[in-house]
Amino acid sequence: QVQVVESGGGSVQPGGSLRLSCAASGSKFSIYGMGWYRQYVGNRREMVATITSGGSPDYADPVKGRFTISRDIGKNTIALQMNNLKPEDTGVYYCRAEEVRRVAEVFEYWGQGTHVTVSS
Repeated sequence: QVQVVESGGGSVQPGGSLRLSCAASGSKFSIYGMGWYRQYVGNRREMVATITSGGSPDYADPVKGRFTISRDIGKNTIALQMNNLKPEDTGVYYCRAEEVRRVAEVFEYWGQGTHVTVSS
């Protein structure tokens, strides 16, 4: 079973920065994609930023130019550098890891979430 653990959340003022970290451990198979997802009002969970094992990133439009996702491939860890934070960035951020056991056999694992609050 893969364990996904996030850290780094907190409370900051608008314009401030946070760095979220996530580690996926316990996998006997390759971890392909990892990313950060935000829990929105109404229990919606939407992609914020993702990165493949090859280092290809993808970002949601509202965070482009402000957030940067990075990955240590060998350690199956990712980080999200969140700069110029805005109140609308407030929410619970979850780390997701994709475990590829075989071709076309992908399992997803989620962390417990880390809270980000942006307010003055």
